[in-house]
Parts: sequence; C-alpha cells; structure tokens
Amino acid sequence: MSKLKPIPHFKNEDEEAAFWAVHDTTKYFDTSKPLRIELPNLRPTTKTITLRLPVMLLYKLKRIANKKDVPYQSLLKVFLDEKLQERTMKA
Repeated sequence: MSKLKPIPHFKNEDEEAAFWAVHDTTKYFDTSKPLRIELPNLRPTTKTITLRLPVMLLYKLKRIANKKDVPYQSLLKVFLDEKLQERTMKA
C-alpha cells in the first residue's frame, strides 16, 4: 500500500467538512484496519412527523405513560421499537 497522506489540522468543523467533501478518505486512512470507536453522547437523528391517533388510543397511551412516569411520546417510541423488533425476528 502506498504511504498515507497526513490529515491536515482544521480551524473548525465547517472547514473539515469542506475538505472531506472533495478529498478521498482512502488516501488518508488505512481502510484495511478499521477502528472501533464509541460515541456515547451521539443521539440518533430524529424527524418530526404528524400522526393521527384515535382519541381513546391517545388517552390510553397517556395513562400508561403517566403510570410509568415517562413522556407519552417516548413511550410510543418504545412501543413502536418493540413491535418492529418482534417483526424483524419473525421475518
């Protein structure tokens, strides 16, 4: 493998993003030896959606969330994730 180029120092994130947008990373990193990194503070990207629910379903969700002392929207995400996990296990 040819010698890797040194990664320049960047003044800020915008400068770094502009650099990587036009440069091939394989000339700066040894891709045959991937690194395992942990990003404990990274949160998944979210997208706001509009969801119409029957009023009684929303009341039930809020009542369960209140008993668990969690926001109902967070509980809804947990329920959706659990159901999707079940579906992917069956598929």
